[in-house]
Order: sequence, then structure tokens, then C-alpha cells
Amino acid sequence: MLALRLTRVAHPAVHLRRLLVATAAAGTGFLLLSALGYALAHPGNPTGALLRLSWCAIPLATTVHLAVAVARTDPGTRPRPGLSAFGLGPARLMAVAALNTALACVLGSLLALLVFLHLRGDLTGMPFDGAAKDFLAADKSLPLPAALTLLGVPPVLASAAVALTLRPRDLPHPGRRAYGRFGAYGTGTPEETFGAYGRFGARLFKRPSRPADADAADEDAQASPQDAPSSAPQDVPATAEGPVPAPPVPTQPPTGLPWGIAVLAAGLAVESYAGTTGATPRTTLPGGLVVGPAGGLAGWSLTALGLVLAAPGLTHLCGRLLQTARPGARRLLAGRVLMAEATRIGRPLGVVCAVASAAFAAGTLYGYDDAAPAFGPLTALGGLVVAGCTVATLLTAAVEARQSRAGTTEALLRLGAPATVLRGAAALRAGALLALFGPLTLLIADLAALPLAP
Repeated sequence: MLALRLTRVAHPAVHLRRLLVATAAAGTGFLLLSALGYALAHPGNPTGALLRLSWCAIPLATTVHLAVAVARTDPGTRPRPGLSAFGLGPARLMAVAALNTALACVLGSLLALLVFLHLRGDLTGMPFDGAAKDFLAADKSLPLPAALTLLGVPPVLASAAVALTLRPRDLPHPGRRAYGRFGAYGTGTPEETFGAYGRFGARLFKRPSRPADADAADEDAQASPQDAPSSAPQDVPATAEGPVPAPPVPTQPPTGLPWGIAVLAAGLAVESYAGTTGATPRTTLPGGLVVGPAGGLAGWSLTALGLVLAAPGLTHLCGRLLQTARPGARRLLAGRVLMAEATRIGRPLGVVCAVASAAFAAGTLYGYDDAAPAFGPLTALGGLVVAGCTVATLLTAAVEARQSRAGTTEALLRLGAPATVLRGAAALRAGALLALFGPLTLLIADLAALPLAP
């Protein structure tokens, strides 16, 4: 009931993002049902049915990725002060977010089932003059338990992924037991002397304990106040009200760049080796598109994984390059934001680059063969689901990054920063990412398609 109430009073933009999740779940559910229909229509070809079902893993993964991104940006499930007193702690809000995701995916699965039954002719007769009866097994009875099992996969996986992502991580841990002499053990905290608990003011005026390094820093600051470090950053201008707030610079860059480059190089090497062996059988998509040998698909998977791993480090590097050579306020703000949001923006951007490079490489290979069949409806639907989910996930991650720095933006506007500077910094960030990842995507697509060309 609480999840339904939060869904009803949500902002229209939140409803739009949930509708995107439902649409992606509907497309994925229809692909799963189509694999079931092919298995019913071709009982003597279990390998082909298993291949079609395995191809549904890619749209399913992108749908789950989109559902997690939408749940992270949902303001209704964000922890707020005072909600724990009403029983809405972090664990309860996590359960509400998972339930909202499950409701959206169930709605999409039901829509997919209705469309599938309509195309089979089970509701109002065979539409489109029976053009879809070949791959939907219209002359076979549909096993309802199998169909419901397949349709339950997207809601279960999406809600589980949301619960795992939004699980509370700041729960108090019990103190470790300290073992003493002769095996005696305790809590490890010093015990109070007799009468210390009942002494007047012992709990009322108790000061919090401070670490020893903080006391040493205070003593050094009192001994030499002229040498005390300033709290304001040296590269951020200050005003009469204090330093202008800027996104904090991360202490360490993302650590996935070397691993991403290594996995990317390994994927390209596997694709090159697969392209040199002419006897390797080629793999066909459910819609009839020949995409190359199975080793090439394995190499492309490694290439996509390398792009996803390397994208946060490349985004961080892009932000650092923006701040070189005496940057102004616009370049400094754009670079700081890219460095601070490198992981949050980089991973979806890496997925988009992987999908774009795969589409470009597949289109290139498809253009080499003049006798290749046209794109089937299932291939077009799968490509549309994957491309739409990846782009929507990237835009949702950008919305999440904007929400995370809303306080900094408000502080800058309150201190007199013009709005044109903020818009210029946003345009500069987008241009820098496009200038870096655009040629990189085309280069990887060319390298991936070159050894697989006939």
C-alpha cells in the first residue's frame, strides 16, 4: 500500500522513468515468449531454441541495468531525517524501491503477454493475415506455466538487483571481543570505576572523544597560527561569505583503467584469431542476421567488458585534462564535476559505447554480404530494447549526478554565479566526453569488424 501511494504522488518525470522500465520489461518479455514459441514450433531443433533463449540475456541485462538506475534516482525512496521514527528506515525504503521496480516490470510482462496472445490469435483472431504464426507457434497450445515462468524472470532479477544495490551499508557493527589472560574475553572497552555512572553530570556534560592526530593538529595550529593551512581550496575563489563551494576532487582515480585496457586488448586479440580461422561456424541471430563465428562473439564480449571497466578511468582523465593549462571558472567546474562523477557517469557511458561499437561492427559485416537476409522483427525489437535501455540508463545516471550536486549548484547561484557559467560547464562536459568517446567507439568498431570481414 505504501509503494502504491508513493507511486501515485510521484513527480511526472519519475512516472516517465518507471514507464521506460515497464516498456523495456515488455520488450524483453516478448522476446522470451518468442523463444518459447520457436521451441514449440520446432521441437526437433533444441539447439536453435536454446540459442534464441540465450540471445535474450542481453536485453534482459540492459533492462535490469535500467531498473537499477531508475530506482537510484527515485526521490520517494531516498532516506530523509525523521522517517525512521515512522518505521521508514533504510531497509524499509529499500524494500519499497524493490517493490516499485517489481510492479513496473510485472506491468510490462503482462503487456507482453497480451500482445503475444493477440498476435497468436488467441484473443480476437489472427492479425496481419497470419504473418506472425511461424515464429509464435499459433497452431500449438501455449503452456501457461512455462510462459509465466519466463515472464517472471525480469521482475525477479530487477527487484533483486535493486535490493542489492540499495541495501543499507551503514549499520552499526558490534564491538570486537578482546581476549585477555587465561582465555577471558570482554568487549574491548575500558570499564568505568565505581560510582562514575552516578556522578552528577557524568553523562550530561560528557565530551565526545577525539583522535590523537586531531589534538596534535590543534596544538600545531595554536603554536604557529600564521602557518596554519587554509580550509578553502587554493584554486576556488572566495567571497565575503566564504569560499565558493565546488565539487570535491576524489582522492584516488578509478582503478579500472588498466584492467579495462587489458581486457579490451584481449577481446580484440580473440576476435582477430577467430577471424583468421575460416572453418569456424558462424552464429545467427534469431531474426536471421549472421554475426560471425562464435569466437568473434566471445571476443566482442571481452571488448564490451573492457570498455565498461575503462570508461570511469577515461572519464576521470577527461576531467583532469579539462583543468590543465590555467583553467578558468567554467573549465575548472566542468573538470571537477567529471572527476567527482567519473564512476557514476563512466559505467553507463561505457555500456553505450560498447553497444554502439557492436551495432556499427554488425552493420559493417552485414554490408559485406549482399545475399544476407533482411533484418527480422525480433532482431529489430532486440536491438531497439538494448539501444533504448542503454541510452535511457545514461540519461538517468546524468539525472542522478545532477541531483547529487544540487546543493553545490544552489550555493553557487546564491553566491552570485551566473547561470550561463553553469550551462557552459555542462555543455563543456558533454563536448569533452563526446570528443573522447566518439572516436574511441569508431576505432574499436573498425578493429572489431576488420578481422571478421570475409
